[in-house]
Amino acid sequence: MSTENTNTIFDRILSGETVSFKDPEYYKLPEQSERAIAILADLNASKTINDIRQHLGKLIQSEIDSTTTIYTPFSVNYGKNLKLGKNIFINQNCQILDLGGVTIDDDVMIGPRVNLLSETHPLDPESREALIGKPIHIKKGAWIGAASTILPGVTVGEHAIVAAGAVVSKDVPDRTVVAGIPAKIIKNI
Repeated sequence: MSTENTNTIFDRILSGETVSFKDPEYYKLPEQSERAIAILADLNASKTINDIRQHLGKLIQSEIDSTTTIYTPFSVNYGKNLKLGKNIFINQNCQILDLGGVTIDDDVMIGPRVNLLSETHPLDPESREALIGKPIHIKKGAWIGAASTILPGVTVGEHAIVAAGAVVSKDVPDRTVVAGIPAKIIKNI
């Protein structure tokens, strides 16, 4: 029985493994980004919400529910690790890096110019040329305010609010409002 690792580079990043830019499979990352860019060109040229849903479904390889609305421009670097629930609203200029996994549950609202970043690099300068995936989870009913950034590994709790412009580096409890850089709890709902 072979003990050789048969997981792809995408599986390893999604599992949180640190993957070097010198990894023999690294070439697959830009190949998949080019796939995403090609689909996004069509998505962002769409003239209807339904066409946007169709292209996004192709990108993430899952049907987009008819209750979900996404406004363009929209950007994602991989797509296959983006999971969307129902009744989601995503406003213009949302940027998602999903190699580490991004899950958006039902009834979530995302404002314009939001960044969801599930990827990071080691702090050590000698190993910084590596990629680490850390999943983001935005739970049911959350509201992510305009121009906010959700950093790798963060879970935003149910019905929580991330204020406009916040940079969220730690988990947000259910039914709280966070604001600032770095985001801190400012009130309970």
